[in-house]
Amino acid sequence: MAPQLQPGSSPRPQNPPSESAGALSDAEGYPEEEVVRARRDTTNRQPIPRVQDQIGARVQTVFSEFLEGFIEENPPSSAPTSSASSPQYYIAQVHGLREYNLSTLYVDWQHLSTWADGVLANAIQSSYDRFVPFLNQGLHRIIAKHEPKYFKAHRQPGTSTSSQSGTSVAANGASQTDTSGSLTTNQQTDKLFTLAFYNLPLISRIRQLRTESIGKLLSISGTVTRTSEVRPELYLATFICPHCSSVVPNVEQVFRYTEPTQCPDLTCGNREGWRLDIRQSTFVDWQKVRIQENSSEIPTGSMPRTMDVILRGEIVDRAKAGEKCVFTGSLIVVPDVSQLGLPGVRPQAMRDNRNAPRGGDVGGNGVTGLKSLGVRDLTYRLAFLACMVTPDTSTPGQAASQQLNGQAGNILASLNQTEPADPMAAGDEAQEAYLQSLTPAEIDDLKIMVHSDHIYSRLVNSLAPMVYGHEIVKKGLLLQLMGGVSKVTPEGMQLRGDINICIVGDPSTSKSQFLKYICSFLPRAVYTSGKASSAAGLTAAVVKDEETGEFTIEAGALMLADNGICAIDEFDKMDIADQVAIHEAMEQQTISIAKAGIQATLNARTSILAAANPVGGRYNRKTTLRANINMSAPIMSRFDLFFIILDECNEQIDRHLAEHIVGIHRLRDESVQPEFSTEQLQRYIRFARTFKPEFTPEARTLLVEKYKELRADDAQGGIGRNSYRITVRQLESLIRLSEAIAKANCVEDVTPNFVREAFNLLRQSIISVEKDDVEVDDDPDAIVAETIAMAAADDEQDENMAGDADGEGAARAPSEPAQGGRTKISYDRYMAILNMLVRKINEEEMSTGQGVEHEELVVWYLEQKEGEVNTTEELEAEKALALKVLRRMVKDNILMQIRGDGEGLVEDGQAGSSADAERVVYVLHPNCAVEEV
Repeated sequence: MAPQLQPGSSPRPQNPPSESAGALSDAEGYPEEEVVRARRDTTNRQPIPRVQDQIGARVQTVFSEFLEGFIEENPPSSAPTSSASSPQYYIAQVHGLREYNLSTLYVDWQHLSTWADGVLANAIQSSYDRFVPFLNQGLHRIIAKHEPKYFKAHRQPGTSTSSQSGTSVAANGASQTDTSGSLTTNQQTDKLFTLAFYNLPLISRIRQLRTESIGKLLSISGTVTRTSEVRPELYLATFICPHCSSVVPNVEQVFRYTEPTQCPDLTCGNREGWRLDIRQSTFVDWQKVRIQENSSEIPTGSMPRTMDVILRGEIVDRAKAGEKCVFTGSLIVVPDVSQLGLPGVRPQAMRDNRNAPRGGDVGGNGVTGLKSLGVRDLTYRLAFLACMVTPDTSTPGQAASQQLNGQAGNILASLNQTEPADPMAAGDEAQEAYLQSLTPAEIDDLKIMVHSDHIYSRLVNSLAPMVYGHEIVKKGLLLQLMGGVSKVTPEGMQLRGDINICIVGDPSTSKSQFLKYICSFLPRAVYTSGKASSAAGLTAAVVKDEETGEFTIEAGALMLADNGICAIDEFDKMDIADQVAIHEAMEQQTISIAKAGIQATLNARTSILAAANPVGGRYNRKTTLRANINMSAPIMSRFDLFFIILDECNEQIDRHLAEHIVGIHRLRDESVQPEFSTEQLQRYIRFARTFKPEFTPEARTLLVEKYKELRADDAQGGIGRNSYRITVRQLESLIRLSEAIAKANCVEDVTPNFVREAFNLLRQSIISVEKDDVEVDDDPDAIVAETIAMAAADDEQDENMAGDADGEGAARAPSEPAQGGRTKISYDRYMAILNMLVRKINEEEMSTGQGVEHEELVVWYLEQKEGEVNTTEELEAEKALALKVLRRMVKDNILMQIRGDGEGLVEDGQAGSSADAERVVYVLHPNCAVEEV
């Protein structure tokens, strides 16, 4: 290889070229340079004694004793045992680090507060940033002592031989640092063994954080609104001087790219132009999460405040957008990059000399250079460096608290640090993973609930106990919390398992209370109002990132409620354009975006719980559901259940309701004593959602029959007869509801009883439209002719006075309906007769091309009613009713009367006599739509 000249030095061969971006370390240079460097270092220099933090060293010693000596008082008996079990709680965790290939040790603050009378806990909490390096050194010492091979395989930067002098492998001739370094010479990113604290007694609010909290260990609670991508962060850098090739290792990076201040070689004195040795530097995973104040913690008239949380190492991707989490760590100060990038001149203080009395330098430009000193430059802000993330399960109104029970043998599952279960995974695996996160007492309580009788109805009674009545709505909400089974076809098509519910009702019927309860009950639930929500706010918006300047996707309400419930109040007040935006999310459960150069399809696997008010304020039972609410037909078909809540006057119900409300205002929580608490319900529902029930053959057959029955009822009632038309989506709703009922009972098979329950629930949500009674006209000419004929017959049979009296009575009887001139029948009966007659006439026209004669049509109708008629009087009444309905149908332009000889239409009043009626043929009117009746 040809020698190369080194700039700024004698013509001496330079180091061999490195494959990495930076130069090689000093150990790989030429031996001549070693000699020169050794001569340079032999100058008479007085060694500077290194400052030792005695308190920090003491904290490290006590913490190491705590990790080695702490034994849990009441260990869980049914906890899964590791292959390397140990009576010491944290030594067992150290063995678990190697077994599960982890790098974070989780420390329960309650354990730490009981050790050494709480002195160690108070010192760590008050000066967390000061003692973190010492705590990590103590952890490295424990890991190197009990798991030496695992510690060697993952070298730790900055680990010295002196810190490992007490290890069991220190007596081997070679130092452990040298051995670990030789095993990972070119390793760029390494496992960094760190500590994570949880179960702190006090959880602070974002609004309470001040500069006095900087550097202290504390926990904060907030809702995650945005997460960045996981990027590598330069944790400890190794730099090479370009002039003398001196290596400066382990330069700590303080939230920005930090170079050495000066070359350690005194004869060089280089201060700039450093090269980074990537191979010898240490990188760590990094993610930034933006959290927002919880809605229940925002003061009156204030906007919610936000804060950036920095996650490192194994806790990245533990917090998802939309989740309510508790972060444990310390408050730090970072430069405000977004403020530095703003255009324009930064504000600075200067003296106003526009009205100076004299010219020259007297009273000159005043004080300058204040900007360089940082005066009035708000370029710093608070951020939070977290070491632990746990889900916040507290409901709104309760104080946020952590009550986690870590199990040393299965620490991740017991602290809810595992990934959520895959919806497509097997049910047994999901059940086992969930049970591992529970304590033995919670598992026993869950077993009692699962194996108890009538658990379905008892769960319904325990749901939303503050709302009186409405058991049908509570059943639907329980099934929505359970959900159906999501499926994927061989072609890759997604079949949704989430259940969508819409509650329509009069004012003051506790619709919004149901929505608020569900949002407080479920961890992933988002509450929005229809009029205040736009299409982009519900689905997703494309915004410009304030730091990078690139376009990114801002998650909307449906994305934040992924695998949860999105509650939308005042759904009928939404604009039609905004309702159209959620069509895709309600059925395909995806959101497609093509804006600003971003084309993406995002998941929105959420259930929709909507509440709407009827048009005009109150529900009108004499019109259809479509006419009562301002919704389009596609949106209505996407809801599995519609619940109509009517405010009807009932003395008994009103009295019980008033007593219930007064009791709540007097006694608060004591007035309602549900059988199961909120925590028990949450545990049971999370366990029940892991089941994957399947239909039995009998249930499949019954499902088809029930769907045919729904379709038949829909066709029977005519168009607009029911609340909404029955489509194939209602069949899928039956399937989802049946699966949800099976989940609520924690069984693997869907039986016919579950199908019947789902069918009844769907039928109750389909309210039939009330119609006024139909008036059918009595024909006065026919009544008069019939009366004369009957009177003449009576005169011929008996000319006695008794016969005359009988004749008068007989003449009087049929004339009674003629006094009113009209007969009322119910709308249902009228439509049933109308449908039968129209179908018969339509069949005859399709087969013969001609209509049906009057007498033949009446006889056919009476034959159809033969099974319902028992006496002659009932037969005559049915015949008279059929004649009246026929006259009404002719009047409403449903049928037409044609003369039997084909001479034309029958004029009004010409079909009065029976002789004329025999020659009348009925055909369908051209304006009659057969498919709608």
